[in-house]
Amino acid sequence: MVMHNVFIGIGSNIGNRLHHLQSAVDRLAVLEHTTITAISAIYLTEPIGNSEQHRFYNGVMSLETPLAPEKLRRYCKIIEQELGRPEKYARWSPRVIDLDILLYDDLCLQTATLSIPHPELQQRKFVLIPLLDIANPLHPKTGLSIHQLLDACNDQSVLIKTKNILMIKKRGSSI
Repeated sequence: MVMHNVFIGIGSNIGNRLHHLQSAVDRLAVLEHTTITAISAIYLTEPIGNSEQHRFYNGVMSLETPLAPEKLRRYCKIIEQELGRPEKYARWSPRVIDLDILLYDDLCLQTATLSIPHPELQQRKFVLIPLLDIANPLHPKTGLSIHQLLDACNDQSVLIKTKNILMIKKRGSSI
């Protein structure tokens, strides 16, 4: 079984945000043959687009999985819906949970439903800084490290590191 190293961005700005993040982590942890290898600190961040909404809690997690990119994306969408995110939603709207595949090995993929690496990764400090908490991989399209991308990033938003770190749940049943 071939295992893949994947980084997933996690975010929430509705309700008990830390609880929603932990619930998403717990659900990803029980995917078949999938292991969460690291979770960044969680950061309080400014919303993008519609600023008339609550701040987000954002972080990044890494996992090892045999799941193909589209299958992993489908599981992420199922988890989002289980936690209360509607199937259809306005871009940059408030959300209970957001799970985005940021990097998948060194894969570059563009389909109707999935872009890897995430197309806005290098423009978002709320992704780059938590990603640097756990790793400094190379961006497969630019060849630059995450640290180099952060140095070149024009995002002026403020991130506040919280003391709340999510826990990695021990393996259990699969969904």
